[in-house]
Amino acid sequence: MDLFSEVNFEKEAPLAARMRPRNLNEYIGQQHIVGEGKLLRRAIEADRLTSMLFYGPPGVGKTTLAEIIANTTKSHWEKLNAVTAGVGDIRRIITEATERLKFYQQKTILFVDEIHRFNKSQQDALLPAVEAGTVILIGATTENPLYEVNPPLISRSMLFRLTPLSREELREIVKTALTDEERGMASYHPVLTDKEIELITNLSDGDARSVLNVLELAILTTSPNHNGERVITEEIIRNCVPERPLLYDKDGQNHYDTVSAFIKSMRGSDPDAAVYYLARMITAGEDPKYIARRMMIHAAEDVGNADPQALLVATAAAQAVEMIGLPEAQIIMSQAAVYIATAPKSNAACQAIHNAMRDVRELNNQPVPAHLRDSSHPQANKLGDGIGYRYPHDYPNGYVEQQYLPANLNGRKYYQPTEHGYEKTIKAYLNQISSKQS
Repeated sequence: MDLFSEVNFEKEAPLAARMRPRNLNEYIGQQHIVGEGKLLRRAIEADRLTSMLFYGPPGVGKTTLAEIIANTTKSHWEKLNAVTAGVGDIRRIITEATERLKFYQQKTILFVDEIHRFNKSQQDALLPAVEAGTVILIGATTENPLYEVNPPLISRSMLFRLTPLSREELREIVKTALTDEERGMASYHPVLTDKEIELITNLSDGDARSVLNVLELAILTTSPNHNGERVITEEIIRNCVPERPLLYDKDGQNHYDTVSAFIKSMRGSDPDAAVYYLARMITAGEDPKYIARRMMIHAAEDVGNADPQALLVATAAAQAVEMIGLPEAQIIMSQAAVYIATAPKSNAACQAIHNAMRDVRELNNQPVPAHLRDSSHPQANKLGDGIGYRYPHDYPNGYVEQQYLPANLNGRKYYQPTEHGYEKTIKAYLNQISSKQS
């Protein structure tokens, strides 16, 4: 039974609802999962579905795919919204699905919208029925299910990631809506040039629902001219676009993805990308102190002694954030991000501490060599502490060869300087004193 047709095709419904694809041939986008020959398309067309999770940002077709399945499957269809549903609703559906399968040999598909909002007990209530095949679960979520959905449910479901629609795909959606007489806006005789269509698609962030909402509002709020045409200008479109909410959650996947991209852009010596992701974090309301801390860590981890100034610049930026705050501090953070991104790179100091920590954990921690032990106590010489220590400043060039590591680690090299930036000078110095030892 088509559960959605009554809503989709009522003229009073929003354009985005009216234009919702009714089958896979009308579906635009996500060709990596529903293109010809792809797994999900074959499963839908053959009505051979298993439990699955649709993951992606708003307006990319998650619910639409579920509705296409509802319109094509021979299985019984149930729909829940995780915001309003409770454990009682889940148990009722499972009980009815069990009886339906037993007496009528009919499967039940349960679509759960915003499944990430189900708590652990609600997800656990689904698990036995999903595991037994009593219910085929289709969940839709804007959050990364690896973080928000219980691992047992994930392991029993196929995971499909939906991506933002491209400009070309959004342009196709707009043109279809402009020319569709039955469900679209053709009866209003809208006139848009390619320039206006391009503007709408650019302002929609890959969101089909958003692009159709803007298009509908622009047409409905424009009076027809003497020819009965509604000419949509760039100014009209911009006035119909609400301030775009940035998809960013301070403790969720968008946060981690953006921070990761910021750090990797600095590591990859791309100042433009680094500043862009910095701007995204600032615009989304990320704590500037957190950003500053990440830059300090990165300056030591990925620049290190190739340019020791990088850590000083990052630390100064963090202090400026404390003293000045936003919005002015964004300029200082931008300067620091650009400096770090364009500095020569070395992770030798980072590798040194990791390797040393591994040996501390895994190898026998032998005593500190006697000549390095503290000799400040008046009776220390009775224990031999400090005896035989040679003070480097008493020797030419402030260096004298002696053993510093414990006996079982003598000769171990943790710090391996590169040829990058200032580390080339450090490497030359270490090679110089090493030659004196030999």
